[in-house]
Amino acid sequence: MRFIPLDDRVLVKPLEEQEEKVGSIIVPDTAKEKPLFGVVEEIGNDEEIQKLFKKGDKIAYTKYGGQEIKINGEDYLVVSRGDILGKIED
Repeated sequence: MRFIPLDDRVLVKPLEEQEEKVGSIIVPDTAKEKPLFGVVEEIGNDEEIQKLFKKGDKIAYTKYGGQEIKINGEDYLVVSRGDILGKIED
């Protein structure tokens, strides 16, 4: 299945966080912060968003931005342009 976002939205694959430890205690998933970084998978049909981003770009987005969806058993976010903080360049 392929998901193509509409308008100024992008489909983002959140980057996985590293396992977090405090001393010898592993912090459970429920206590971890949500990732704020991801990789653009698909781009909506808005001309401005298509100029700003392309598939494969790494982005930062707001903490509570986006709508979580599951495609083919994998977790993704659909994020509006207003929730994208910027592009990350290596």
